[in-house]
Amino acid sequence: MIEVKIVNTGHQQLPAYATPQSAGMDIRANLDAPVVLHPLERHLFPTGLKIAIPAGYECQVRPRSGLAFKHGITVLNTPGTIDADYRGELGVVLINLSNEDFTVNDGERIAQLVFAKHEQCNFVKVEVLDETERGEGGYGHTGVK
Repeated sequence: MIEVKIVNTGHQQLPAYATPQSAGMDIRANLDAPVVLHPLERHLFPTGLKIAIPAGYECQVRPRSGLAFKHGITVLNTPGTIDADYRGELGVVLINLSNEDFTVNDGERIAQLVFAKHEQCNFVKVEVLDETERGEGGYGHTGVK
């Protein structure tokens, strides 16, 4: 388990895991008033949270399955990546993909955070890539047989 420093400038409780084996922890909207998301409308929701992610890790902002299934509400840039050197407030861009208005209330669980290790790479320029069985087969290639 990694340690992540957090500052809560809002009035919501800190994110927490719902069960001992949860991968993500819910984060809440930190609002002064409810926000209505109309169909196909997007909005950046504040959370009041700032975090210091250890080097070599990222924090992914992911949709909550219940909001997506029941209401058509999802995180627009899924998954959103928070880099280890970012120190500003975490915001969540939600979009309403349903045909009905949806109201986001203060304290509503709007997304989940998942922490993951990552690697950086150095590109090595070459003229030809090694051959594989798949080759240049693109989108849908492995599903057509």
